Amino acid sequence: MIVVGGEALIDLVPVAQPPGALVPRPGGGPYNTALALGRLGAEVAFCSRVSADGFGESLLAGLRTAGVDLSLVQRGPEPTTLAVPSIAPDGSAAYGFYVEGTADRLFTLPGALPAGTRALALGTCSLALEPGASAYEALLRRESGRGLLTLLDPNIRPALIADPAAYRARFLSWLPYVSVLKLSEEDAGWLGGRVRDWLAAGPSAVVLTRGAQGLAVRTREAAEYEVPARRVAVADTIGAGDTVNAALLHRLSALPAGDPVDWPGVLSYAAHAAALTCTRVGAEPPYAQELSG
Repeated sequence: MIVVGGEALIDLVPVAQPPGALVPRPGGGPYNTALALGRLGAEVAFCSRVSADGFGESLLAGLRTAGVDLSLVQRGPEPTTLAVPSIAPDGSAAYGFYVEGTADRLFTLPGALPAGTRALALGTCSLALEPGASAYEALLRRESGRGLLTLLDPNIRPALIADPAAYRARFLSWLPYVSVLKLSEEDAGWLGGRVRDWLAAGPSAVVLTRGAQGLAVRTREAAEYEVPARRVAVADTIGAGDTVNAALLHRLSALPAGDPVDWPGVLSYAAHAAALTCTRVGAEPPYAQELSG
């Protein structure tokens, strides 16, 4: 079992016709990661607080369809968080958010995770917005202490971070509890640190997504690997990084403890999955059978 913790929200995605129209689509980095894992055939549970409104119901319906376990989902009457992406000509997205008084911010630390849980993934808005951020942080520390594989994707959204210096310090405090740190080049630039320093603080590997340049990883043993991106017609990049999270978790969590990681193979699998996501509008990760060829 892989547990993914964090927000579920609605992306209001701009479409060409009619001009100025916004189409609601399920989103949120952790939500997309859980959805992608379910589509890849992994045993996965989503750990979050989701609104009881219509958007919340549709979000959970999407996870159910993908086979995601919802037993760790908390519910609340507050509205669903909304994100409004603006799409650049290259397909990249920037975001504005409506987060005040929304349900996912009120997440509380759950009890024990399901028996057989092997990995925990956290990231994005849920680690930037209190009071839920402290609960997710406590979950990370607790489960790392139990020996779980932990993946952190900070997926920085500057509009949600009121005090960048405080967030950067908090980010460094998480690293001793992180097995794999995955982040984009943009995230790395915003955080301002160095990969070797992050590795020294705790993670066994740092995976860097580089858009059209592909993926790279550096390990604590100083091994470095790169794979190119797959060439596709890009609709947008929404959910591509989250699909990378899912692909990494799917492959890494299946390894017996102590076995070496085939990083070129893992990265190639993740690059293929992310490329397929980029061919679709909104966060629509691929299914396992689409990656079997």
